[in-house]
Amino acid sequence: EDDDDDDGDTIIDVKEEDDEDVDEGEKNFEPPSIVGVSGASTGSDTSFWDHQPYQGLSTPPQGRTRKRRPQEEKERTKLRERQRRAVTAKILAGLRKHGNYNLKPRSDINDVIAALAREAGWEVEPDGTTYPVSRSQGSKPSGGKSNRVVTSSPSEMPVLQTPPVSLVAFSSGYQNKVDYDACQLGSVFVSTASPFVASPRMRSQTATFVGDGGDAQNDPLLRGSIDSIENRLAPDIPLPTELKEPDFAGTPYVPIYVMLPLGVINKKCELSDPAGLIEQLRVLKSVNVDGVMVDCWWGIVEAHAPQEYNWNGYRMLFQIVHKLKLKLQVVMSFHGFGFAGDDVYIPLPGWVAEIGQSNPDIFFTDGAGRRNPECLSWGIDNERVLRGRTATEVYYDYMRSFRVEFDDFFEDDIISLIEVGLGPCGELRYPSHPVKHGWRYPGVGEFQCYDQYLLKRLMKAAEARGHSSWARGPDNAGSYNSKPEETGFFSEGGDYDGYYGRFFLSWYSQVLIEHGDRVLSLAKLTFEDTCIAAKLSAIPWWYKTASHAPELTAGFYNSCNRDGYAAIVALLKKHGVTLKFTCAGGLSMLNEQVIFSESLADPEGLYWQVVNAAWGASVPVASENALPCHDRESYNYLLKKAKSINDPDKRHFSAFTYRRLCSRLMERPSFLEFELFIKRMHGEADLEA
Repeated sequence: EDDDDDDGDTIIDVKEEDDEDVDEGEKNFEPPSIVGVSGASTGSDTSFWDHQPYQGLSTPPQGRTRKRRPQEEKERTKLRERQRRAVTAKILAGLRKHGNYNLKPRSDINDVIAALAREAGWEVEPDGTTYPVSRSQGSKPSGGKSNRVVTSSPSEMPVLQTPPVSLVAFSSGYQNKVDYDACQLGSVFVSTASPFVASPRMRSQTATFVGDGGDAQNDPLLRGSIDSIENRLAPDIPLPTELKEPDFAGTPYVPIYVMLPLGVINKKCELSDPAGLIEQLRVLKSVNVDGVMVDCWWGIVEAHAPQEYNWNGYRMLFQIVHKLKLKLQVVMSFHGFGFAGDDVYIPLPGWVAEIGQSNPDIFFTDGAGRRNPECLSWGIDNERVLRGRTATEVYYDYMRSFRVEFDDFFEDDIISLIEVGLGPCGELRYPSHPVKHGWRYPGVGEFQCYDQYLLKRLMKAAEARGHSSWARGPDNAGSYNSKPEETGFFSEGGDYDGYYGRFFLSWYSQVLIEHGDRVLSLAKLTFEDTCIAAKLSAIPWWYKTASHAPELTAGFYNSCNRDGYAAIVALLKKHGVTLKFTCAGGLSMLNEQVIFSESLADPEGLYWQVVNAAWGASVPVASENALPCHDRESYNYLLKKAKSINDPDKRHFSAFTYRRLCSRLMERPSFLEFELFIKRMHGEADLEA
């Protein structure tokens, strides 16, 4: 029986518990904190993840006493049960797909425990009575309803089949009949979930889910069941008596850079706190950080008039970095950051804003006519609307000025990488999920092609196709906060996969590719032999649906029957550019369940799709953490991504950027964890076990 299509429909029948059935840890349950949901006001970063995700994510309020069960307490219990159901659903899917367990699509937790118990040599009666038997023969305890001798024959026991390593940690879980076809990725590597990597807290959570709060380590039934699962998932790795930390000694050296604070250079292009920065950089140097990354803001350097550049603050910063013998990664930031009134607010140059007042079509525009002044529309890349220059010429002049100004740092090999800003937050995508326009996670976003310049290009494309009526954006794609199934365009079998939908999405994504091609070709001309990187954002919500709606509005034509990242990888390969892709490190296991389970998100699936596409084309991959990381679990997650021990080809990141330098990082407990993380990224032996 083929149950793959039913994986996402698994129903776990678990009753809502009363408070007396909840252990002490669950009584003190606190909703996971979501970092950076207020966008720029946090002053924490320029990434899409800090501007955008998880806006409006509801979390249950704190519980109250047992005397009354108010609505908040009931919601808290429901949230706990949803988390348990999500984990159990994944267990069922994995056991059916990879372990050859005979589990029905709508099995519950009792069926899972019974199957594991039978494999461990126990007999489970239909009424739940459970007792041990030998592998060959055993007797039911006296006092039971039957005195029959129970024989465990091979036909009654689940057949053990060790899955290939490439399938060990891969689960589909798609919610529709058009499952994502993993075969389209060709020969890809998916990292194996190893018991060496999981933290003790994660293992204790696993025991709680399987045993429903019981003592899994002391109960022979549950202990055998858990060990059985782990042996299936990692058949070639002996299970240790005590959980060990991963050993990265002798692994490839991955350089570590630390991103500097947003306000390190003020609006006058002056170094904000030279003495404090020097002290922090010395501390970073003492633990062998390779270098730092800094944004060179277009809105600060060319703030007042076209082609009048002020690099003073950056020169002072670069000199300090040079004296401390650190390296530099520099971002050409052609976007703005934050909102007026925030602690850090960096708009586009004032003279650009003046042009925008008389010609707002220089900015990206949604279907309701709302403008986004965070960056310039790609429709003016070749339009001379910026006081006689095109947007592409403006970017080129800025990069060329930087190259000439800091020629000595290039010659001394202090500047090791240039990251070229290609869109909002410096990322190659449309600004399709703007918080300022009301978007909240996990909305699908809106298409951003309604300025006059992009509409003119759409008209030409429609006429060339012979369908002038197609010169429009979709009129049934919902709004910023719609869910895919609520729209006629993104729902399964919707217009996104019709003739007009395929035409529009091909054109929309091609505009993104062409913009990247123009800017990267000029960057390559400017910086010659210096390493260049382009940043790509991770948009994992609704990834398990057929349309991949949030990716479509962002410009990634990555629906279930297409590979939307192959063309981007080919573009980077053409110009010899490194792909920089974010990792979702910083989310605990519990947080991931809350954030991702109900939005059908799959950050792991998206990550491996993009990274395998790049490595398959021999495109170097660099990365950075999407959310703040200060604990061992988050660092181990990043280490697994940076250089997976199980990868037979020993592929690894070309560099990793830690986001970002802050007071929390410099506190002793956090900094000790960070120091250990650096040693492991560098492949050094550490004394920490």
